[in-house]
Amino acid sequence: MKVYRIAGKKYAGDISGKGAALYGGRWNKKGTAVLYTGESIEIALLEILVHTPPMLVPDLSLVTLEIPGNSITELKPEELPPNWFDYPAPGILAEIAQQWIEQNQNLALKVPSSIVHSSYNYILNCQHKDYNNNVKILEIKDFHFDRRLKKC
Repeated sequence: MKVYRIAGKKYAGDISGKGAALYGGRWNKKGTAVLYTGESIEIALLEILVHTPPMLVPDLSLVTLEIPGNSITELKPEELPPNWFDYPAPGILAEIAQQWIEQNQNLALKVPSSIVHSSYNYILNCQHKDYNNNVKILEIKDFHFDRRLKKC
């Protein structure tokens, strides 16, 4: 199945998860390498939009990845704490994901977007034994970021 990521051009080809490991995030602890992707280009855009400072719009690339559709664990909103979408993210979410990573059963964790609850992100476990063989970059192309979006 295809998933999408929008990243700065300099890092578009890096799918190691090192960036997420440096800082941690909603679904990973600092020091844990994961790759955040979206089910659509649109949700990938919203994710980059909320994480980019208003005055900074870097040169971006759209990365299309192929992941195996048979190696996905899904977390539904009703399985999460009631405040799962809050910002900053509740620490329990990184704990839940850490347990999933340590179980090492599936390559991707399907989670609801905290921005659009009916959309999903896919957190890829960069430490999974099948990651390097089964996660493939299909395409990297320039992404035009409409600067009007930063007015929001």
